[in-house]
Amino acid sequence: MAHKNTKNTSSFKPSRRPSGSSAQTAGPLGTKPTDSAAKPARSFRAETIYSRSEANDRLYDIFHNHEMGHITHAQREKLAHFYELLMQEQEHNNFTRLLKFRDVAIKHFIDCLIVPQQVKLQFPLLDVGTGPGFPGIPLKILFPREKILLAEGVQKRVSFLKKVREDLTLPNLEIIGRNIQSDFMYPVQGVITRAVEEVANTLANVQHSLQLGGCVYFMKGPNAGIELARYKAEWREIYDLEKEIDYVLPKSPHERKLLVFRKIKNVDLPDEDE
Repeated sequence: MAHKNTKNTSSFKPSRRPSGSSAQTAGPLGTKPTDSAAKPARSFRAETIYSRSEANDRLYDIFHNHEMGHITHAQREKLAHFYELLMQEQEHNNFTRLLKFRDVAIKHFIDCLIVPQQVKLQFPLLDVGTGPGFPGIPLKILFPREKILLAEGVQKRVSFLKKVREDLTLPNLEIIGRNIQSDFMYPVQGVITRAVEEVANTLANVQHSLQLGGCVYFMKGPNAGIELARYKAEWREIYDLEKEIDYVLPKSPHERKLLVFRKIKNVDLPDEDE
């Protein structure tokens, strides 16, 4: 069990915006502020970044309060380390809109870790459009022996993912620095995505890499059902909609929908001459 930090403090100094950054430069009396004094861009930096040990303690509380107490101490330590790396990177690159620790713990970590409670994942598992590592990194922490591939086309994120893999010592984790399109043919048994791309587009892009009998898992919001009309029109002969699971993140108001498609027919490979 993690040591409880009763003082609720951290040795890590929170990032702060420069003083006076929100002030406008006034023009002559009776005129509007000058263009150079426009309202500053929104900051995407966390006001407080907790140390790894305190993040681990806070994860212990949040996981137990949200029915995720089965996550082990060793797994929490890696998640806390991942949080620390993500928030440090956030100082330079806008990788996530979730900056408060509780939001990261629930809407990032629990959101990813709860998927295996809803459905049995098949490996090797390809995470399409992983961004800074969601859901692939939390799933890799949960399944350290299984092969997971993270696909991401933005090179800054690719570099970050490689650092996470090295610092967290995550074996059997492959990072693919490109967007996945229909010419991608690396054989996998499972595909998962939390990206905003439409269902039909993702099904098209993984049609040659996903093996017969393999599954595509879409982590969606509650209104994702509207995307199914296009699937039925274009892909119902290749993929069967096996499951449509509505659920709520434990003890929270956050509704989710998990769509599971199984590949039931192979697709002919494109002619090389074409």
